[in-house]
Amino acid sequence: SIPTQSGFDYFYGYNCQRQAHTYYPLHLYENEHRVYLNNDTVPPSIGLPEGADPCDTASYAKFTLTDYAPELMFRKMTDFIEKNGEKPFFLYWATPIPHMPLQAPKKWIDYYRNKFGAEDPYLGERSYYPHRYPHAAYAAMISYLDEQIGKLVLQLKEQGLYENTLIIFTSDNGPSYNGGTDSPWFDSARPFASEKGRGKGFVYEGGIRVPMIASWPGHIAPGSSSDHISSFYDVMPTLCEVVNVAAPDSIDGISFLPVLTGKNEQEKHAFLYWEFPENEGQLAIRMGDWKFIRRDLKTDQPTLELYNLSDDPEETQNVAGDHPDRIKKAKEILFREHTDPVIEKFQIPALIHAQSEKMND
Repeated sequence: SIPTQSGFDYFYGYNCQRQAHTYYPLHLYENEHRVYLNNDTVPPSIGLPEGADPCDTASYAKFTLTDYAPELMFRKMTDFIEKNGEKPFFLYWATPIPHMPLQAPKKWIDYYRNKFGAEDPYLGERSYYPHRYPHAAYAAMISYLDEQIGKLVLQLKEQGLYENTLIIFTSDNGPSYNGGTDSPWFDSARPFASEKGRGKGFVYEGGIRVPMIASWPGHIAPGSSSDHISSFYDVMPTLCEVVNVAAPDSIDGISFLPVLTGKNEQEKHAFLYWEFPENEGQLAIRMGDWKFIRRDLKTDQPTLELYNLSDDPEETQNVAGDHPDRIKKAKEILFREHTDPVIEKFQIPALIHAQSEKMND
């Protein structure tokens, strides 16, 4: 899918998930046109050269090339703002960092090398590229992104746009467990666990509950906060309400503009529903403070879990056996809301035709 064929006027960036496994790709896209970069081909998951010293930074030279995609994308974004600042605009900055691989600007890596001190190299055993200083590199990507956000805010202020601009910053999932990122060392999902099975790719809170930061001078009170539960499909109706355009009737999203502005009463979701076919198949349903989970759905022993997030936000006490009424309500939602995916690899056999066939406990 090309963004300019789906409603956007301009696009610059990755248009292939495989290319995005390196921040030094062979090319990016500008609208429908491929833009070739001054980088060489370095296959994903390639290790150090045979006989290379893993403690020598020179052994990692081929993983740092010339054209750093996040920097190129940022420049195009700031150019867009400079050219379009005289009229209302919507900009979606889908920054790929701090995803794997560990590739970051040298000045920030050096900063964290000095801050963290000695550390063992990452040799690529959990996919992606090796790195001599993995903790420093991951922290470097985050600080580099933070620096870019600061430059963006400064540009908006210099162009006289900041006071009338709504900025939303959030993430698509919790922290990862591969590529040398070492999320437990950073305690990235605090207060939730970060290790594999609890973060990205899993339906526990560490994998799907992420913070959202919003700034809009004169509309959002500085320092205010909310525990309103929302999902990404709430963003579209929110932005529609901001610009006074009717949202489509066919969507499930609920505008959270009342939460942002403190005006009007906020409508809430009766439930939120997730399905994820990877890691043996999973689903989760949140109903107020209660969260229903089933994992290992592609095995003959799927789990049955229920947590009260008000008392147990870290999901350590499975109380499914104590609340059959909550289990029944969750299954009713499942049977009503599940839709069989058209793409076979996304299907979870235990859920096929779940509306008419109850799963075994």
